[in-house]
Amino acid sequence: MENQFENRIDLTKLVSKTQEIKNEISKYIVGQQQLIDLLLIALLADGHVLIEGVPGVAKTLTAKLLAKTIDTEFKRIQFTPDLMPSDIIGTSIFNAKTSDFEFKKGPLFANIVLTDEINRSPAKTQAALFEAMEERQITVDGKTYPLDLPFMVLATQNPIEQEGTYRLPEAQLDRFLFKIHVSYPSLEDESKMLMNFHNNSHIIDLNTINKIISKTEINEFKKLITKIVIEENLINYITQIVNATRKNSGLYLGASPRASIAILNSAKANACIQNRDFVTPDDIKFVAFPVLRHRVIITPEKEMEGVQVDSIIQQIIDKVEVPR
Repeated sequence: MENQFENRIDLTKLVSKTQEIKNEISKYIVGQQQLIDLLLIALLADGHVLIEGVPGVAKTLTAKLLAKTIDTEFKRIQFTPDLMPSDIIGTSIFNAKTSDFEFKKGPLFANIVLTDEINRSPAKTQAALFEAMEERQITVDGKTYPLDLPFMVLATQNPIEQEGTYRLPEAQLDRFLFKIHVSYPSLEDESKMLMNFHNNSHIIDLNTINKIISKTEINEFKKLITKIVIEENLINYITQIVNATRKNSGLYLGASPRASIAILNSAKANACIQNRDFVTPDDIKFVAFPVLRHRVIITPEKEMEGVQVDSIIQQIIDKVEVPR
């Protein structure tokens, strides 16, 4: 539905480009609209994303397709238990001609980095990734290399498998803007997907995907997002939701102020994609789930009862009064 009012900020180009990206991805992916929307919000809000779901629900493919619609450098890293920090950040190699060591950059030196099965690698490798995610830089042999912006990590993990996996540290989880749950497709979507497969339209050549948005445009759009209007009562609404996570009896650990900032930035980005230059309570509610679900910890009692994180977040949102 088109806006019935005139924006104070010109969002035409941003809305047009994000819609083009959605259309391009939809040529290859059936359903998963919320996943695509949240990935675009994270891109505009300058955040990293953790995508969780069982194998076969197109987590990796969707992340790859998004990366291919952006005219930037894309790298994919398969995380394994024997993956070393030097495998992702690079290493110094002796050059016999110059009798000196030269630094050979690893796959983390890209704009969009897909880390498949992120929870399969041990602490040392996670620490190397942590610095890149938080500081947008990599330190090797005492020398710091700034990463080219935009820099975004898209990580996938399987929630079912436990063997050969390492739980991500809370501090690292906190650096992900969103944790997105990818569920099974609906009956209708799965039927459509099977028809595509039957008609051989499932074959994807990633080289044929149109480059829709450039690095320069992404940086322009990020500046636009900072100008989005948010009323003071909505800022209070965000802080009340986050504060309620710290007082909820079902939660052992509540969300930090970083979660408040994440909700603020991503709500602004969502407003932009919806062609609005102001934030509404619905923007805040929409992004609250992916922002909070990996930043809070359920008490052991509630976990034993089978209570899900999302249901506690829903209770909190239902209890906090929506500003008028």
